[in-house]
Amino acid sequence: MTSASVVEAVIFDFGGVITSSPFEAFNRLEAERGLPRDFVRRINATNPDSNAWAQFERSEIDAATFDRLFAEEARALGHELDGASVLAVLAGAVRPAMVGALDRLAGAGFRLGCITNNVPAGHGAGMARSADAHDTLEQIFARFEHVIESSKAGVRKPDPRIYLMMCEALGLAPAQCVYLDDLGINCKPAAALGMHAIKVTSGEQALADLGAVLGLDLLAPG
Repeated sequence: MTSASVVEAVIFDFGGVITSSPFEAFNRLEAERGLPRDFVRRINATNPDSNAWAQFERSEIDAATFDRLFAEEARALGHELDGASVLAVLAGAVRPAMVGALDRLAGAGFRLGCITNNVPAGHGAGMARSADAHDTLEQIFARFEHVIESSKAGVRKPDPRIYLMMCEALGLAPAQCVYLDDLGINCKPAAALGMHAIKVTSGEQALADLGAVLGLDLLAPG
């Protein structure tokens, strides 16, 4: 699928795409605690479908249980780190150029969706949404026609069902959608379903690649 004419919707991950990557915050936490770099990612890559993080993103456990289970998983890998400390740095900084691109895409007639793995606690890019319409993140979420949150849907990426849920909500086939995510493991099922998947390594790269697919200049000022 390379023809821009067949693309009707652009579906975004939130944390690591609209906002900076939470992995940057995790690395800062690891440095502060004297832990190995990417230790949080290592914990979350162990038993990825059933570990504390996966269960929390599906709302199968509460914050207190996550805190305890995550600490146990960290301890099993040789270090002390509580889950509450990880949640505290999860927010992520908004990328203004990505927000501007959402408005340009909408102005060009593209429909917008968001699929986000998040946890049912706190506030930030990887956490449950706020009910406050004046909240900065809520103002961004309001730009999307549909938002699917793992903590509310009970299913999380990379489970193919969550992508199909978005397609059903939009009334579109996967081939009519572009999908952006900062994790390759989440891009693979989208691509397998027929979406044009873009792995995000930076905001500028994402907008350049998306613009090339859609025939738009999303990097120009304004």
